[in-house]
Amino acid sequence: MKISPENLRLYAVTDRRWLDGRSLASDVEAAIRGGVTCVQLREKELGFDAFLQEAIALKAVCSQYGVPLIINDNVDILLQSGADGIHVGQKDQNAREVRRLIGPDKILGVSAATVAEALQAEEDGADYLGCGAVFATSTKTNTRSVDNALLSEISASVKIPVVAIGGISQENAGSLRGTGIAGTAVVSAIFAQPDIRQAASSLKALEVWA
Repeated sequence: MKISPENLRLYAVTDRRWLDGRSLASDVEAAIRGGVTCVQLREKELGFDAFLQEAIALKAVCSQYGVPLIINDNVDILLQSGADGIHVGQKDQNAREVRRLIGPDKILGVSAATVAEALQAEEDGADYLGCGAVFATSTKTNTRSVDNALLSEISASVKIPVVAIGGISQENAGSLRGTGIAGTAVVSAIFAQPDIRQAASSLKALEVWA
């Protein structure tokens, strides 16, 4: 499976902090039913076996709706779970090496916060870029800032789709319109909300890629 700009319109990154007794799979399904077009399973704390079981469960949900499942920074989890792709940051495993390990048919996403990083990621075989943080975020620490001018410059410099990430909410997402992005990646704007499906639907309706 290869990824298209349409797959990246509303990209949900998981965070189990807000599960409150629910399963991650049920929250992800609610998000997809609300309009999420891509899901990234991000687990920095789970052990390998628990991470793998979560990946298998989410792959079943995502496949049911035809939505790509991306694994954050773990090639073994990707390959063993049958997920559709992987996303790596600048401080994670080298993107060119990851492409070699996963082969040509899996999706490879790479984080980039400069034009140089974006061009290198494209050369290394990335299928899309995650660019941010476009706003202040509490989800990740030590992030670099990417303003609209830089986001536009990155989008124009590469042929692969660009997804904006970092502190994006219902209130500020509209300000990203016109930067050339394919879509937005969000965490708390979906998974921390009392009605996950409605939150996803409201974000999708903003059509920031238009």
